[in-house]
Amino acid sequence: MAQQLRIATVTLNPAFDLVGQLSRIEIGEVNTVETLGIYPAGKGINVAKVLADLGVKLAVTGFLGAENQGDFMQAFEQNGVDDQFHRIQGKTRINVKITEKEADVTDLNFLGFEVCASEWAKFTALSQHWHKQFDLVAVCGSLPRGISPQNFADWLKSLHDQGLKVVLDSSNDALTYGLKAQPWLVKPNRRELEVWANRPLNSLEEIINAGQALQAQGIENVIISMGEKGSLWLNQESVLQGEPPRCENVVSTVGAGDSMVAGLIYGFSQGWSKAQTLRFASATSALAVSQSNVGIADKTALEAMLPQVRITPMS
Repeated sequence: MAQQLRIATVTLNPAFDLVGQLSRIEIGEVNTVETLGIYPAGKGINVAKVLADLGVKLAVTGFLGAENQGDFMQAFEQNGVDDQFHRIQGKTRINVKITEKEADVTDLNFLGFEVCASEWAKFTALSQHWHKQFDLVAVCGSLPRGISPQNFADWLKSLHDQGLKVVLDSSNDALTYGLKAQPWLVKPNRRELEVWANRPLNSLEEIINAGQALQAQGIENVIISMGEKGSLWLNQESVLQGEPPRCENVVSTVGAGDSMVAGLIYGFSQGWSKAQTLRFASATSALAVSQSNVGIADKTALEAMLPQVRITPMS
């Protein structure tokens, strides 16, 4: 089926991901790390990479440091995405992501460039015309210095008011404030949902109840990721649980959540049913943990995983 949606991903605070692996981090000691690679990344860029590998045409935007943009530009060209990033002074940061043997990932996320008020004003002014270009906009990742959570929420509301389907995948203040702008879809993990609900969620029932309370705030689709236990998708239609197959060879969980967001967007772009979309997104996420880099290098492996995903109606 032809692509039904015009799509953009937004990464306001991109990074180079330096990904490595070792048996166990010894704090205060010299650790020898096997380097898995350094990749132009950021959550929205990761989502775009997966979508591009699936054959989706889309645009990428946000902010990029002008001083070290070369690898990003090369990646955008290789992936065939439309580069609409705003270049600002300074360098895009580097994040270090270390996977230990038991697949625990330690993130060392460095502070990057600062976005000044005039750059933010320019960016938001241009975004007021996005409804002419796009149907769905995925806003993913953290906020750079210079953009307050309130400014971010006001901007998200301006996208919502244009009639855009806004997908929000963020954390901390960006998520807390962003939820007030009533995005079309949000994807908190269990811990983020606990922070929002201000209580521990110890059972599936408690997680669903909190998800329904979030949905009642005017958010059409709430997807809660629960790691190896899969995910829950709540909307007016139903509550579905997606359980991926167990991965015996976990290389890195970096980008698994981004791959899931990409899988969901792909399903929407194809006009699939809710169950078919969640199955595909769950398989895309499961495939991601078996590789060191983000993307769909092997479509056959993805197709083989689809029948292994269990979809259970919860209501």
